[in-house]
Amino acid sequence: MRIAVFDSKPYDRQALSRANTTQQYELVFFEDRLNQQTVPLAAGFDVVCPFVNDRVDARTIAELARLGVKHVALRCAGFNGVDIAAAKQHGVAVTRVPAYSPEAVAEHVFALLLTLVRKTHRAYNRVRDGNFSLDGLVGFNLHGRTFGVVGAGKIGQATLRIARGFGMQLLAYDRSPDLKHAAELDCEFVPLERLLAEADVVSLHAPLFPETRYMINADSIAAMKQGAVIINTSRGGLIDSAALIDALKDGKLGGVGLDVYEYEEGVFFEDLSGTALQDDMLARLTTFPNVVITSHQGFLTDEALANIADTVIGNVAAFAAGRPLSNAV
Repeated sequence: MRIAVFDSKPYDRQALSRANTTQQYELVFFEDRLNQQTVPLAAGFDVVCPFVNDRVDARTIAELARLGVKHVALRCAGFNGVDIAAAKQHGVAVTRVPAYSPEAVAEHVFALLLTLVRKTHRAYNRVRDGNFSLDGLVGFNLHGRTFGVVGAGKIGQATLRIARGFGMQLLAYDRSPDLKHAAELDCEFVPLERLLAEADVVSLHAPLFPETRYMINADSIAAMKQGAVIINTSRGGLIDSAALIDALKDGKLGGVGLDVYEYEEGVFFEDLSGTALQDDMLARLTTFPNVVITSHQGFLTDEALANIADTVIGNVAAFAAGRPLSNAV
């Protein structure tokens, strides 16, 4: 099997090469993202392996099928960038990585959250400049606060377990509540409206579908507590960035931690330090002292990368052997 790995970075190459030692597939790595312009690179391959910001739309799928590609092996959980109906129409299998060390993303939630509520990013910069003043660095305890998770799947549950360790009160919203885990976590499943109204911290873990796009908007932010903190490590499109900026300007929100951004394609994962940032909205977000942005790195641990690579190679092996695809989309 020949596999074309798109939007690849050095850490992808290392992890996939290690996972491939037992199968010995031919891996060819491209830095380009897979889309209508780059799909000719897939000529001669059996499988393509795109990442979260690749655009595998209907035209790209049709061209992949024409080139003889039979399998789109995503190396991420989200599949909103793939036209699933077109893939079925052209007989192209699509698999994903539904879970990869949920703890990696859950721990990153708290890296962002603790940075915000204890203002360690500002303290770090001050100390480097020889400023040891504590003025303006007053934070708040997590213990005793209410932590709300929107989307209580594996990552959401891992996040709730950490929040419980901090002594927080737990609320969760999910379209299909897992009441067994709710009892184990001492977590209450509530309607989204109540969660937004009561949570001091709202952590987003929902998938991006048409019905969840902009679930955090001007109205939902207005319904939140004054000074609430929003953390998004899931999908950028869950938040209306324009409404978020308005709420930050008004002082409605106490802090925002973003590991994803709705227009991150072509920006996140890239070194743009030598050029002017062309996205005015993202540039504005970076100016707020109570906003912390990371470049979609919640998955970036040794353990998560190994899990992702193992699952991708396993999905390809199952497809090559004609076995049922347990991770099919």
